[in-house]
Amino acid sequence: MKTYKYTINGNKYEVAIGDITDNIACVTVNGEEYKVEMEPEAEPEKKKVVVKTGVAKSAETPSEAPASSAPADTANAVVAPLPGVITDILVAVGDQVAAGDTVLVLEAMKMANNIEAGKDGKVKAIFVSQGASVMEDAPLFVIE
Repeated sequence: MKTYKYTINGNKYEVAIGDITDNIACVTVNGEEYKVEMEPEAEPEKKKVVVKTGVAKSAETPSEAPASSAPADTANAVVAPLPGVITDILVAVGDQVAAGDTVLVLEAMKMANNIEAGKDGKVKAIFVSQGASVMEDAPLFVIE
């Protein structure tokens, strides 16, 4: 039995939740017992899976692939300062950037955070795409 203490509008309540059988719970509020009917859990929706075959990636999204065929070195990558979602990528692989230029926008906690180039150089690789979720310290891009 779990017991909880609540204060609602200055009134104190001690609630104990007892046995749950099917969708009926035995609940005691300030010493008075109640039978509480709970709503049944919703069935998870089955998602349809659409499989496309033979579709080539568009060449219009250069941010999805590094400039060279060799994998880029993530040791020198600018990393995500906090977890979030990439909402905008403002440069492409091969673009020249100056220190302080905004390279991409990371939304975290409903705030847009500009991720800037730390130095002058050329964008060697971009490891994320627009709409991607990233964790803290995930590599974002490399400037050489």
